[in-house]
Amino acid sequence: MASFFFRAAITGLALWVVTLILPGMNFVGGTTALQTAGIVVVVGVIFGLVNAVIKPLVQVLSIPLYILTLGLFHVVVNALMLWITAWITDHTTHWGLHIDHFWWTAIWAAILLSIVGWIFSLPFRGADRALG
Repeated sequence: MASFFFRAAITGLALWVVTLILPGMNFVGGTTALQTAGIVVVVGVIFGLVNAVIKPLVQVLSIPLYILTLGLFHVVVNALMLWITAWITDHTTHWGLHIDHFWWTAIWAAILLSIVGWIFSLPFRGADRALG
């Protein structure tokens, strides 16, 4: 469980960095820095849950597209998971992640999130395994 929240915190931080880089994607809500930090962590947890529950189903159903595009469809699936996370937070709580357009904002966000998340996780590779 600690490993999940550790990864969610890294993902939330990576999402925050991506919102600074990419126009059209931002966090909604939170008037103070502490509230915004809480929103970032909660969105990271929701994104982790979406990736754990919905993503495997989408991947299995889209195997022919993975084969047809030689794996490039994975970027679209990651963008869809971001889009679903933004939809969940926007329509249930009215705060969280906001993405203007699926094409190209969510696609570029998925690419940047993969790169930034990988960079942020590099120093913690050993610590992540130690947490379980």
